[in-house]
Amino acid sequence: MDELSELSAAQREIMEIFWEGDRELTASEVRSVLLERRDVARNTVRTLLERMEDKGWLTHRTEGRTFWYRAALQRSRSIAQKVGAVLEQFCGGSPETLVSALLDYRGLTPREIDRVKALLNTVKSKTPRQE
Repeated sequence: MDELSELSAAQREIMEIFWEGDRELTASEVRSVLLERRDVARNTVRTLLERMEDKGWLTHRTEGRTFWYRAALQRSRSIAQKVGAVLEQFCGGSPETLVSALLDYRGLTPREIDRVKALLNTVKSKTPRQE
């Protein structure tokens, strides 16, 4: 997976709007959501959307004169890409180092431990047995 360019804080906020709804939106619809939080100009939203598409974060289709934007990848793929970069750049490619750093940093709640165990069990059941 090619690494996407970083997003500004405003662009990240827009990506969250797309990921929360998992739907197509026009620039006007994006602006309406943003206006609930803060004042933002119509042209600013359009410029942000165009730049996000140039970076590969969004795609669009045209219906008449209206551009309908959609996230180019799911939030989980974005997270996986960032974690992969951290794994390679800071952990020498070692998942154990990454997990150890996370645990040293903040630990896990009992609920998170249960969910991680369930994830590990799922992975373990899908992985061929090594003898």
